[in-house]
Amino acid sequence: MYLMENPVLQRELLVNLRTGRAFVLLALYQLLLAVVVLIAWPSEERLDLTGNPQSARKLVDLFFLGQYVIASLMAPSFAAGAITGEKERKTYEMLLASPLRPGAIVMGKMIAALTHIGMLILASLPIIVLCLPLGGVSVYEVVAAYVGLIVSVVLFGAIGIAASSYFKRTSASLAVSYLTVLALVLVGVLFWKTFESDAELRLKLAMLVIPAYGLTAVLLLCGNAAARMLYPPDVGSEGKEVVDLEEEAERAVGLVINRDQFPDRLFAPPKKQQLMPDGVNPVYDKEIHSEIFSQGTLMLRLVIQISMLLAIPLMAWLLFAQSYRCAWYAVFVLVFNILIGPVFLAGSMTGERERQTLDLLLTTAITPWQIFWGKLVVGFRVSAVLTSFLLWPLLLGGVLVSDFWSNWLALVAMFVIVVTTCVTNSVVAMFCSVFSRKTSISLMTTYSVLLVAYAAPVALTLLLQILDFPAATVERFQWLGAASPFNAVFAIPLDATLIADHSMPANEGNWWLVLAYFLTTVVLNAALMGGIIWRLAARVRFGD
Repeated sequence: MYLMENPVLQRELLVNLRTGRAFVLLALYQLLLAVVVLIAWPSEERLDLTGNPQSARKLVDLFFLGQYVIASLMAPSFAAGAITGEKERKTYEMLLASPLRPGAIVMGKMIAALTHIGMLILASLPIIVLCLPLGGVSVYEVVAAYVGLIVSVVLFGAIGIAASSYFKRTSASLAVSYLTVLALVLVGVLFWKTFESDAELRLKLAMLVIPAYGLTAVLLLCGNAAARMLYPPDVGSEGKEVVDLEEEAERAVGLVINRDQFPDRLFAPPKKQQLMPDGVNPVYDKEIHSEIFSQGTLMLRLVIQISMLLAIPLMAWLLFAQSYRCAWYAVFVLVFNILIGPVFLAGSMTGERERQTLDLLLTTAITPWQIFWGKLVVGFRVSAVLTSFLLWPLLLGGVLVSDFWSNWLALVAMFVIVVTTCVTNSVVAMFCSVFSRKTSISLMTTYSVLLVAYAAPVALTLLLQILDFPAATVERFQWLGAASPFNAVFAIPLDATLIADHSMPANEGNWWLVLAYFLTTVVLNAALMGGIIWRLAARVRFGD
């Protein structure tokens, strides 16, 4: 019932693995790894295993950490909609009424969600083994890395399943899953780099300690999800779609959001007490007063608490203890907005289609511009407020740490880059929503576009540095990442005052690369906004 004769598992596997997208993704992933190994392979006929083992180790670490980050992005995306998808399709109660045990349902959903990712990881193993003749790394380290990677993927999937059991929308489940996984990814990367000099200890921890704790956490998370399905608190009257914030505040544990107080009213204004005035954008008025809080505040409360829990130690380390690493804190804020920002806009138009109200909206007297800015401003407002909570430590560090006083222009540039990225993420998410049919597809398309535009140029530059390409070549390839805020943040110059106490050379940076980022982003946003307005003005049925 749990594995061999599990109808949920059989159905999900057929749906997920028989699509053309699954084969195309596997082929592209393998081709990309093969090209990287081909470029890194020495041109000599006879290999010298002691020639440059450090470069080979860096290459293997890049492969492993790259797969680790990709798996952390993919695992929640497949698992976070496993149960919320049933709720959105109105089949959740039918599934609960079936003879299947809750544990079998959870097991089938999780295995089916992680099978495709497992295929990608195992298929990459032969490519990684080809790097062994380059020296610098043993086969035991590769095995330990893959054991840790597989355990991490299973844990990430269990987090997605558990979050999916608590929410009614996939977007909310995905946001909480990503933030929780982000903390674990930071710990995993720090663990791998910290014990880099002690390979034997890292091998023992990766083979014994991490699997034990990881699998224990998986059992607890899956057991919690199965318990919620055994006694489901979120089934019954459809009137629960309307949330009473006062009643919810009485039940809430931890942070409570009160929309009548500051800064909570930054998310949404107080409840409406009068009719809508003339001349007000009806789309904006409806979204700002109802859409954000229509599913409760659990997701917002968890996002705020998890993000602040991560920000406090990172602030102490990157802004106060080692202030010359301030760019990495800006990267943390950017990653947070990349994960959270699209959640509030990826379903802006696909949600209308799923509720079967899109045709009604497009045939009203509301102009395409009003629909566009009404949806965009509301979604951007929430994501910007959530991101601003993480910008306060950067401002605090600039005031309290004297090393930043001579680098005030660099801090201002970081602030502007973060704000610009927030706008870009929102516009990209709404663009994908306009041209997609489902919210889940829109959200994953948004994440894929942002990953390619932001992270791929940085990964390519790092690969060229590991392969000892000439500095001029690396510098030319950096310009391919003109749209990447990560490139722009690390290109901000820092004078010697900030890093003199750490015996570090001054970071000369490249203001031209920062300026190129702003110009590229302005052009990109203008083009995407034009595409959104054109699509709305066409008054067509999306996807038909």
